[in-house]
Amino acid sequence: MLKNSRAKRLVAGASMVVAAAIALSGCAAGGSSSAANKVVNVLMVNNPQMVDLQKLTAANFTKQTGIKVNFTLLPENDLRAKASQEFSSQAGQYDVATLSNYEVPSYAKNGWLTSLSDNVAADKTFDQADILPAMTKSLTSGGKIYAEPFYGESSFLMYRTDVFAKAGLTMPSNPTWQQVADLAAKVDGVVPGMKGICLRGQPGWGQLFAPLTTVVNTFGGTWFNKDWTAGVNSPAFEDATNFYVNLIKAHGESGAAQSGYTECLNDLQQGKVAMWYDSTAAAGSLEAAGSPVAGKLGYVAAPVVKTANSGWLYTWAFAIQKAGKNQTAAQKFIEWASSKQYENLVGTTLGWSRVPADKRTSTFNNPAYQKSAAAFYKQTETAINSVDPANPGVQPRPAPGIQFVAIPEFADMATQVSQDVSSAIAGQETVAQALAKGQALAQKVGDKYK
Repeated sequence: MLKNSRAKRLVAGASMVVAAAIALSGCAAGGSSSAANKVVNVLMVNNPQMVDLQKLTAANFTKQTGIKVNFTLLPENDLRAKASQEFSSQAGQYDVATLSNYEVPSYAKNGWLTSLSDNVAADKTFDQADILPAMTKSLTSGGKIYAEPFYGESSFLMYRTDVFAKAGLTMPSNPTWQQVADLAAKVDGVVPGMKGICLRGQPGWGQLFAPLTTVVNTFGGTWFNKDWTAGVNSPAFEDATNFYVNLIKAHGESGAAQSGYTECLNDLQQGKVAMWYDSTAAAGSLEAAGSPVAGKLGYVAAPVVKTANSGWLYTWAFAIQKAGKNQTAAQKFIEWASSKQYENLVGTTLGWSRVPADKRTSTFNNPAYQKSAAAFYKQTETAINSVDPANPGVQPRPAPGIQFVAIPEFADMATQVSQDVSSAIAGQETVAQALAKGQALAQKVGDKYK
């Protein structure tokens, strides 16, 4: 999640290439082995792992296959809007896009994606069984796989161990949100100009509401009860939102109403905040060579209130647009970008902490990765393996999802509500006013399913 947020994601020789080409000969519209299929147009979120992929592709994938890849990188909210427009209209401008486990099942049901199942079954080198089961399941619809993860994620709390030591503070391994708030107050200003915590405040269902929905879950709230009655203005939802907003106002980052994943990542790296609750995927960037905070951070479980855990489950994954013109080349690109071989390339050239990890069992078991990611890999593995998308709160849910509700209407609904909550963070309205409007929006959605 993100939050904030989560994600998220081989060319192994001639035999694999031939197998992929055969498997894709006759797949969805636009498939071809012509010269045009030597180009792949990729739409991606502009997270650090994707920037690394962009830098490594020409000298490796293109050199090996002759397939040129044109990348378009966009901020998360812009990427979601562009991908939704592109895939729903089947415009065919992009062959591949980074989608999340929220979009993939619904896009697949709408017939917007090319199934990857036949190809991954034919290509033993890719080793689909090595992908974490939770990731594969989240990218499957109707028994078929429609996307491959580039990286996976859950969420946890990151904090500056050196600053905590300076303040004489100890971080619990399994903190409650109240303990986090107390610590944020005590660490705020210990280093001049450093605030206590960063939490996403930027509007967007995948921005502000990625971490905030996990807070709502553990406070005992939910977007919908099992009978599709909306709970946005319930006491638990309101308590969680007030807590989140007040924590930001009292001890959060500057410009919080415009701060999303990237802004909080930068704030922690640049020493502007002492803590950050967000995606486990951020740790690779924070611990990378050259990061000013590498070796200065600790990582603990997502804070809780009423639940045993509260981390999310998310993946940024590559999917092929059914109307894409370069299907065969697109398949080859995905198999390379999501492969063990690509992870090894990143590990050996850029450093193992920058590997787009948390999607393969073999990565967690890789000694080189374990050594480089010693500060966070165990916490990440525990977080991913402890989540339950079907039961993330204290009450039964009508649809799966931890930091989202797995229905098509959620994105628009939660984004609208997030705009009002972000306004509350900016002091332009109250949380009660924001959630009252949110309740009306949510109940209209819920009534469709009753």
